[in-house]
Amino acid sequence: MRAVFVKEFQELRRDRRTLGMLVVMPLLLLVIFGYAANFTVDEFKVAIVGAQTDQVETLIDDNDDLSDTLDVISAEPDATKDDAEELLVEDRADVAIVADSDAMTVLIDGSNLFAAQSALVLFTQAEQQMAQNPQAPPVEIDVLFNPDLKTSWVMIPAIIGLIVTFIGTIITSIGLVRERESGTLEQLAVMPLRSTGVILGKIMPYFLLAAFDLVLIAVLGIWLFDVPFVGNVWVFALGAAIFLFAVLGIGLLISSVSQTSGQAIQLAMMTLLPQILLSGMIFPLDAMAAGVRWIGYLLPLTYFTMISQGVMLRGAPLDSLWLPLTVLTVMAIVIFGLAVFRLHASISPAKPSRVARRHARRASKDA
Repeated sequence: MRAVFVKEFQELRRDRRTLGMLVVMPLLLLVIFGYAANFTVDEFKVAIVGAQTDQVETLIDDNDDLSDTLDVISAEPDATKDDAEELLVEDRADVAIVADSDAMTVLIDGSNLFAAQSALVLFTQAEQQMAQNPQAPPVEIDVLFNPDLKTSWVMIPAIIGLIVTFIGTIITSIGLVRERESGTLEQLAVMPLRSTGVILGKIMPYFLLAAFDLVLIAVLGIWLFDVPFVGNVWVFALGAAIFLFAVLGIGLLISSVSQTSGQAIQLAMMTLLPQILLSGMIFPLDAMAAGVRWIGYLLPLTYFTMISQGVMLRGAPLDSLWLPLTVLTVMAIVIFGLAVFRLHASISPAKPSRVARRHARRASKDA
């Protein structure tokens, strides 16, 4: 028994990926759930419009609870309610206050579910306090884009990206690694085919499958859960296509550094977990600690969630989504380019993989 015990520890020590997963995964879970598991948003971006803008700013400054929570990003006395709604559509503010001479309307962005829930509680309390003051104008609270604050309306756009991420990382990486294990990639390397064409030919079925699943989940989500789709379909399709290339690039990159299916699954799970927990899909980014929040900003699913929620719920136009689209495009180019480069080197006849060298040694011994 002692010999078997020592042997297992020696094999575990040599298997760096498994050892890393045993050490890194618990630490990652500890950090995520310790710093990121928070549903309460403590700060909101607020825009104020209307003739009574100065009075509202003074009211916020004089109230400690409001001044500590509300970050006034703009105050436009000449702006209208339509301008305030446009700020919410473009995701430049979480809350917009329309301060007319005879009333005050608070517009809350319901597509940002957790922020909207916290803002609704805050302004409901403020409304009750102002109702006790006969000189204060009446306050009306209006939740836009998700009036009933339904969780499914916010989750379905994010789940679409999660499913595509799952296919792009696990399914793609395992499929290509299996061909590496069987020696198929090495056989293609000696054929009169360009490596770029081989890689694109291998990837296109996964791209089409992921695109089909994306459309299927989107249609079923809209049909089963009554999730609205108020934006431009082509803007959504553009963001989805860029996102597909990014996640397929992650799958390619995993397959290029993995020799077995088990290794590919381990690496895929280590890349999936942060995207599920730190992309804003479950826990709001605004409620995370700054150090953890920046990890979320490095994940493709974070930006696809911004695009899908913006298009489906708020009807955000293309120009208001330029930031997530640009970041996602850069990610797709860098990740996919690096993955293609590594795969190109791995199937090149001049540099056969470990599997090919092992087959060659076995063949020479048999001879």
